[in-house]
Formats: sequence, structure tokens, C-alpha cells
Amino acid sequence: MKLLKRNLQPIWYCLYRGKSEATDDEGYETGEKSVSYEKPVKLMCNVSPATGEAQIALFGSLESYDKVIVTDDMNCPIDENTVLFIDKAPNFQGTPAYDYKVRRVAKSHNSISIAVSKVKVS
Repeated sequence: MKLLKRNLQPIWYCLYRGKSEATDDEGYETGEKSVSYEKPVKLMCNVSPATGEAQIALFGSLESYDKVIVTDDMNCPIDENTVLFIDKAPNFQGTPAYDYKVRRVAKSHNSISIAVSKVKVS
């Protein structure tokens, strides 16, 4: 299955880098861990307007997601730890202020479907 160019829209994703020790203003470790992400990467894909019966069958009994992203880029590195900017432009100042988080990734022979849920990050 190939995607129609007219249905593609840009989104941005940040891959999970890992956890690191948090430091205070003077550079001392606080004992807390902070999550870090890679820089935002643009991806052209098809984004569904909302969930539906076809998506429910695709991801099994997972119902806690808001949209489905479909891409035919089989080298797409998005996984369950990835965060996304779909309804807003990337805002990355230390910690990304993303608006969606990946719930599930389903790969087929010609496309990748990604279930995402909306989150609030300040």
C-alpha cells in the first residue's frame, strides 16, 4: 500500500535518548533522573482524524489512543518511547513540549501504523 501525496502532512518526532542525572544551577547532581530526547525530526505521513473500528481491529483491544499515523517509510525508527508534535510545531528547549505519545506500533510488509494518544506537557 502506498500513501497518496495529497493525504500526507508533516509531523515531528523525538526519539528517546535515555535517562540522565539531573543537576542543579551550580552543576551538582540532585539524585533525580531526567528523561532526554533527540532533536525533532520531520516525517511526512497520513494522520487519521480520530479512532474508528478499523483502527481498533488493527491494534487489538487497545482503545486508549486518539489518532493513527500511517507511513510507508519502512526505515521509520518510531517506537513506543517516542514523543510527537502533531497539532503544533516543535518546541524543544531542554525538554520537548510534545503533544502526543506513541502507544503502539504495528508493522506490515508495506506500511507502519502507529497509535498515538494526546498528552499535556508543560
